[in-house]
Amino acid sequence: MPAIVVVGANWGDEGKGKVIDFLAEDVEVVVRYCGGHNAGHTVKNPLGDFAMHLIPCGAFNRKAVNIIGNGVVVSPEAFTKELRMVQDAGIDMTGRLFVSDRAHLILPYHKMLDGLDEKRWGENAIGTTGQGIGPTYADKAARLGIRVGDLMDGEAFRERLRFVLAQKNRLLTQVYELDPISFDELYNQLMVARDDLMPYIAETGTMVRKALAEGKRVLLEGAQGTLLDIDHGTYPYVTSSATSASGAALGSGIPPTQITKALGVFKAYTTRVGGGPMPTELFDDDGAQMRDRGQEFGTTTGRARRCGWFDAVAGKFSVEVNGFTGGALVRLDVLDVFPTVKICTGYRLDGKVTDEFPSHVMDLERCEPVYEELPGWLASTGNARSFADLPANAQAYVRRLEAVLDCPFDVIGVGATREQTIHVRPVL
Repeated sequence: MPAIVVVGANWGDEGKGKVIDFLAEDVEVVVRYCGGHNAGHTVKNPLGDFAMHLIPCGAFNRKAVNIIGNGVVVSPEAFTKELRMVQDAGIDMTGRLFVSDRAHLILPYHKMLDGLDEKRWGENAIGTTGQGIGPTYADKAARLGIRVGDLMDGEAFRERLRFVLAQKNRLLTQVYELDPISFDELYNQLMVARDDLMPYIAETGTMVRKALAEGKRVLLEGAQGTLLDIDHGTYPYVTSSATSASGAALGSGIPPTQITKALGVFKAYTTRVGGGPMPTELFDDDGAQMRDRGQEFGTTTGRARRCGWFDAVAGKFSVEVNGFTGGALVRLDVLDVFPTVKICTGYRLDGKVTDEFPSHVMDLERCEPVYEELPGWLASTGNARSFADLPANAQAYVRRLEAVLDCPFDVIGVGATREQTIHVRPVL
């Protein structure tokens, strides 16, 4: 059976956690394919509220195998902390959680360098989470990385770490004028982390390919969003991995031909965290109300998210880049109190109106949104369980978004819980 990938359609924080959580109930394998613990998926279910940063959201389906794929960068400390959180909730991950031996490790010097670089760049800082994600991916590309599987051979790992740390200490001492990191202290620290990771390390690509060959349903879990993709996002204000649907095959170890469905997750309005242009950003009471009603604060950092009206120009770009076969529109309920809702259907750039998303961040910074206004519904949508239950104006808003994006919504979210979900058509 082919795989389905769930992708954020904007700058992350779209609500993928909820979507993946309820889809995971009907699959056998869930694979996280990119990013690290800089990403956060919030899951609310009968067991409680969970901030998932690394372990796939399929953890709460007791029959599903959960895989941290080769495209992910893994913090041993974050992994151990999150595993204990899940286990403390009564979820046994024995035989259900695996970490790719090809995934790269986030080490203490990565986090140090992340913060030092942001400080050095000053006003040109990108606004990273400071978790060491970028430096780890940089080492991966520079062939200076240390992989999860390296932990399995203690002596070989010791020599690899000694070589890599020597390069990092030169940077720390000669460029940043800091004290070097002690090899013995770091090695001993990682040997403790090794004990926590060892039971879960596996060659996961083979596992996923075998599951597909056996006709099992595989859900590929994305992190962040398309507009943060290293190639297709608003560079340089992007993350360091391939967050789009195309990255799912690469980061999980399966052929791209095995992915036949791509579900894009859209928020009913637009948000962004960190630096970079956001044409529909609001600085008025409407933006503040969106933030308060949507509790728009980062799962990982706690930073307040920038809020604005739905950006259909950016959304249509995501539809085209990912080839979405359907979408999930979440947090529609946040807009329940607005007498008028707006959709950005074009940008005014240098005196001309365009519906094309610029490839250069300098152009995007100069774009002014062109809005289409629709009447709001001023009624609660939280109890709607079918599309027909939605107020007429809410239905019209959804239909207009589908038309502008050229993407049908299979799922509509009207609240934070699993029950507050409208299934318009089957996804799996």
